[in-house]
Amino acid sequence: MNRFIVVCLLFVTVVLAGCASSPSPELRPYTAEETKELALEALSRRGLSFDEYQQQRAALIGQPQKQFGFDHQGEMNAEHSVTLKGRPS
Repeated sequence: MNRFIVVCLLFVTVVLAGCASSPSPELRPYTAEETKELALEALSRRGLSFDEYQQQRAALIGQPQKQFGFDHQGEMNAEHSVTLKGRPS
């Protein structure tokens, strides 16, 4: 009787251990899209300045970097002109 209980307990332990060890997704290689997403998430957590972030993001994505700058009046110039009433553009 004791042997039967020991064998049953051993069998149940083996079955439960087999069910608990499923193939983990960390063992498979990441796709190129997943790698890019992970790199962008890591970049957003770095706490970089806006210019540094845009430079590194453009390098990761593979897009040419857009140049943003300020004009001599201290207003943002995003490569387009806006005429405001009562102000020189």
